[in-house]
Amino acid sequence: MSTSVSLIDTIKNSISKLLNIKRPWFGKAVRYTWILFLCAMLGLPLYVYTVSIDLFGLFGGMPSLAEVENPENDLSSELISADGVSLGRYFRYNRSQVRFDELSPDLVNTLVLSEDHRFYAHSGLDFPAYLRVAFGLLTLQPSGGGSTITQQLAKNLYTRNRDRGLDGLIAKLGRYPRRIVQKTKEWIIAVDLERTFTKEEIIALYLNTAEFSSNSYGIKVATETYFGKSPDSLNLQESALLVGMLQNPTFYNPVLHPDNALKKRNEVLNKIYRSKYVLTDREKYDSITAIDLGLKFKIQNQNEGLATYFRTVISAYLMQFCAERGIDLWNSGLKIYTTIDSRLQKYAEESMQEHMKYLQGEFIKQWEGKNPWVDDDRQEIPGFLRLRIKQSDAYKNLVARYGEKSDSVRIMLNLKKPMTIFSWNGERDTIFSSMDSLAYYKRFLQSGLMSMDPTTGHIKAWVGGFNYKYFKYDHVKQGTRQPGSTFKPFVYGLAMESGYSPCYVLEDISPSFQVSGTVWYPPNFDGTRGSGEKMTIRQAMARSVNSITAQMMKALGEENVVEYAHRVGIESKLDAVPSLCLGVSDVSLYEMVGAYSTFVNNGIHTRPFYITRIEDKNGNVIENFVPKTRQAINDQTAYKMIYMLMGATEESGGTSQGLSRELKIDNEIGGKTGTTNNASDGWYVGVTHDLVTGVWVGGDERAIHFPSWVFGQGTRTARPIWDKFMTKAYQDTATHIKKGKFRIPKSGLDISLDCAKLTHPDSVKIDETPWDINH
Repeated sequence: MSTSVSLIDTIKNSISKLLNIKRPWFGKAVRYTWILFLCAMLGLPLYVYTVSIDLFGLFGGMPSLAEVENPENDLSSELISADGVSLGRYFRYNRSQVRFDELSPDLVNTLVLSEDHRFYAHSGLDFPAYLRVAFGLLTLQPSGGGSTITQQLAKNLYTRNRDRGLDGLIAKLGRYPRRIVQKTKEWIIAVDLERTFTKEEIIALYLNTAEFSSNSYGIKVATETYFGKSPDSLNLQESALLVGMLQNPTFYNPVLHPDNALKKRNEVLNKIYRSKYVLTDREKYDSITAIDLGLKFKIQNQNEGLATYFRTVISAYLMQFCAERGIDLWNSGLKIYTTIDSRLQKYAEESMQEHMKYLQGEFIKQWEGKNPWVDDDRQEIPGFLRLRIKQSDAYKNLVARYGEKSDSVRIMLNLKKPMTIFSWNGERDTIFSSMDSLAYYKRFLQSGLMSMDPTTGHIKAWVGGFNYKYFKYDHVKQGTRQPGSTFKPFVYGLAMESGYSPCYVLEDISPSFQVSGTVWYPPNFDGTRGSGEKMTIRQAMARSVNSITAQMMKALGEENVVEYAHRVGIESKLDAVPSLCLGVSDVSLYEMVGAYSTFVNNGIHTRPFYITRIEDKNGNVIENFVPKTRQAINDQTAYKMIYMLMGATEESGGTSQGLSRELKIDNEIGGKTGTTNNASDGWYVGVTHDLVTGVWVGGDERAIHFPSWVFGQGTRTARPIWDKFMTKAYQDTATHIKKGKFRIPKSGLDISLDCAKLTHPDSVKIDETPWDINH
């Protein structure tokens, strides 16, 4: 004690002499200050210990050592293409992780030099910085904060995001006690983090947990959002902008407050210049600070990016998959690897948009300002919009508010208000009522495209429509429509299986069917019962002659055709009626492409699939997926159908004759068009040795279509999209889609397919009796 008193007296006398102070109060002040300092030094460790154990519940719980070693964080689950491109994310907070080696050196050095230049020297707490802060407060000249990068990480992990440590009794006393406890916990956690992780891991963790405004959480999403690149590609000025945002993401948001962001970025660059890192001379510094922000800003959401329809459609499956395993899809950081090829997906979307923009212009021109919703007699359907508006959310909400019979419902539906609408020349602002909006959007033609590898079953491109933001309905799997003549290959496929040859000759004469007590003669596209011309059934399918398909249907039997179609891949319910041969039962594009792939894959049906594996955030495989396959038909039948489909490009009058010449050079192509009554639906399914692709085009409803069948047929609406897509696919060698020939059965063919060498009877009689499938 005497030593302590002696030390205090010595300090007091020294200060008195230095400042020439001889007043008695000064000695007491120095004495009491020293006592308080000693008490603080002795009490601080005790205080920290009581906080760490949450004494009497005063301070709130602390994370366990296991939680420190394995910090949890809301991570978006990412959908990844077969070629390694991010297709999109499922998230509550849009965040994805990166490793330290995925960060650019400029970003790492900018962060350390700007935010914590003694980062590599301290162990989580920077005491010189605390003294600087304290001196600044005492002199009323604040000189910045004293938190280290490790402390900021502690705050991100356990304080701000999870409100851990702020639920004690002291926190209820007010803002300042709460803040003191929070800071104490940051110190404790920071020390634990430094013991657990390397400096490099701490930097990666910090940047992964940081917020950058604009729904961007973590450095990976931030760089994608603001600069359209990955973190390893950030340059110095981009790094400075993002590091500057860390202090106040909203205030320094370069989109919302560009002036603030530019000023802050240059302040960070000034620190870099003063540290002599990279910016070693004034001229270089001046030039880089004069550069604009260089943004390529794009907020990530489900309406933007590649494969928007695909992402949404499979989310239902993913949620079920996760629910069965106790996983939260939206914050578990899953890596979902898909079969989609980003390049083919891009070409598919481009091809659809290019042709649909042109087609929509033709559609509007054909109707010449008239309403396109018409009945079978081409007459406008009375009250069409009044009926359709009742299916809308706007109508249902108004009825719930005012009552179904209230005039307010009608008034509000016709009340004009500002809105942004889709157009093929870009979004535009206008003044529309709900009725105006319905009438506007009902005039748009819709479309869908799906492409798959017939051998593996991998779906390579999925385009459910041309703009997901404004048209949410998926026309690949969600929507079903009449396939028209694209159903005919299933009739002919059964014929091949039953012993018919592609060279079998029939006359173009429509057979009769008894339907509901009346006689029905399936008409050809021109409305006639046939020309009487003799042709092979290959020629008939190539030209899409209805009468000959109907003859085959009558010979084979409706029930047998239904069974065959289901066997090769059609999953929808099919009506076993004579008109099925003309494609009257609704099916999806997903089913049609899968079924046609059976022909290309030597008779093996591989159900189209789109996910290869799912990993957790640490890269551990949760599940691998394999396609479901079965032998649907034999390889002989399959190849005969390929030969039949190639007739569309090889036979005179074939419906694929109009394909681009370049596509057909050194390449075998099969295809089938389809057009339903009144041209409500236009289809095209094209097959090559390594890709089967289907396209559908039509109105939002069957009553909406081109006024002329000629303009609405599949050769004009759907086939050009397939043509454009395949052209782009072949031009890009990186897609590995190549021209080539179809595989023939390993045992060779059991019949000759050279129809010119075969002898046919001069006339063929149509058998009006059902054909015995077992014969």
